[in-house]
Amino acid sequence: MVGVSNDKPDHIPTISAVMTPFPWVISMEDSLATAKALMKGHAIRHLPVTTNKGRAIGVVSHRDIYVAESVCFDEAEQESLTVADAAVRNAYIVNTHERLDRVLIEMASRHIGSAIVVKDDKVAGIFTVTDACRHFGEFLRRMFPDQGDDVVA
Repeated sequence: MVGVSNDKPDHIPTISAVMTPFPWVISMEDSLATAKALMKGHAIRHLPVTTNKGRAIGVVSHRDIYVAESVCFDEAEQESLTVADAAVRNAYIVNTHERLDRVLIEMASRHIGSAIVVKDDKVAGIFTVTDACRHFGEFLRRMFPDQGDDVVA
């Protein structure tokens, strides 16, 4: 997680050490079709939602879009949906200096898949459950190198 050493870390890293920096963002006024295209084109499942000045105000996930579209019965209604129709406005937003353990515990307690990371109220990154799994796997490999394969048949 921090550094590339096989040594035990000497402190809990901040979220900025493990977040995905400079994520794609979208505004409330954009269409859900635009959000879906961004997600598909960049193989992502969460988009921070921002004001026109770049301030984080929410998040929209692949699942949020699916739910919003599922209540529309005709194609014209689906095409008129905007990010505002699906976005979560009370998204979990943290500062770049927040400790990783606190973010992980809060995400688990809220049962949410992402945290929007900000610096001076502007989106600096995103941290998702996928990021958590990847970094924890890398951490375990550093802590327990050359363990071999313990697959049970």
